[in-house]
Amino acid sequence: MKLPGEDEPVGTGLPVVYMVVGVSTFVLVLLFAVLKSNDGKNRGSDYLKEMQQKEEMAAAESEAQLPDEPEKKLRAEDLDFWDMYPVEEEAETETGNSREETAKSERSTFAEKAKRVEEEEKERQELSKAKEQEQAKNDPATDGRHTQVTNRDGTEEWVMLNPYLKKNTYDFTNLEEKAGLRRYMENGKKISYVGVDLSKQNGDVNFNSMKAAGVDYVMIRLGGRGYSTGQISLDENFKKNIEGAAAAGLDIGVYFYSQAISQEEAIQEVNFVIQNLEPYRANVKYPIAFDMEFVANDTARIDSLTKDEKTNIATSFLESVKAAGYVPMIYGDKEWLIKEIDLARLQSYDVWLVQEQELPDYPYQFTMWQYSTEGVVNGVSGDANLNISFVGYSQR
Repeated sequence: MKLPGEDEPVGTGLPVVYMVVGVSTFVLVLLFAVLKSNDGKNRGSDYLKEMQQKEEMAAAESEAQLPDEPEKKLRAEDLDFWDMYPVEEEAETETGNSREETAKSERSTFAEKAKRVEEEEKERQELSKAKEQEQAKNDPATDGRHTQVTNRDGTEEWVMLNPYLKKNTYDFTNLEEKAGLRRYMENGKKISYVGVDLSKQNGDVNFNSMKAAGVDYVMIRLGGRGYSTGQISLDENFKKNIEGAAAAGLDIGVYFYSQAISQEEAIQEVNFVIQNLEPYRANVKYPIAFDMEFVANDTARIDSLTKDEKTNIATSFLESVKAAGYVPMIYGDKEWLIKEIDLARLQSYDVWLVQEQELPDYPYQFTMWQYSTEGVVNGVSGDANLNISFVGYSQR
């Protein structure tokens, strides 16, 4: 009897046999199928080769029957894709046109820039010129409305010209100098007169030698008033000088150094002059000059006078000279004439200008010019005061 849990022996049995037989059969069938497939491929390859040989033989027979033709070769231009690119010539033409247009555009741009630069430069020059003209207009040295005055202290200033005063019209290119004496020429002819002014400072004078040297006239100091004392006195050499000049045949004028501080004193001075001239009246053909001026390096009694007061005094003196039958004249340097007196009130009188330089720059009319106080002339020892007169007073 079999007890529970005992193992039973394992036998082979029929199911195992059937499974082995089935697997073997399947392997044989698969192997047969593979062999069959390979055989079919070989036969297909032979068939294809046979068909290719037949086509080649037919093509050869056809070529043999046709006439010979030149072999047609494929060219690059036959390819369609070349149409996608421009022909090189056209490309170069287009490039050339483009370059020409670019160059033309650049030339046009350059011309425009050059024109603009030229216009800007022209505008700049016009502005600069206008600025210079404006500066010249406002510059007293070039505006034609001012004259420069050197004051007695050495300072310089520009003074407005008086448009109502008569200007001098001398052409100083007509001046010439001979033996140290200046002459004013016109058409090669001397139309001026050589003069020397004299005082006791010159000592003894040889008037004949002076006349032989070419001197035409003398202006002799008659006297003056003391600048501090106010005392009137006759020049120590007046009588000797006027008589010597008259004997030598020189034309004669005189001047008086005034320090009058009132019109009454001016009249007093004129009376003194006329009284001392009476014996020589016929010889005095040139003017009687009024000489009022500052004293160098000292104070004078006229220093406190105003411009109007000095003008009033000068007017009184000059009018009295004129009333006595002589030619009145006012003497002074540029500063005195322009700044210290009112020329507008004295323009009816002749002016004797003192200005020691090559050419005078006094703008107004004057008839006599003292151009040197250190001149040399025969008949005078030491320095001589040289003058030129543009008027022949003795011929009036």
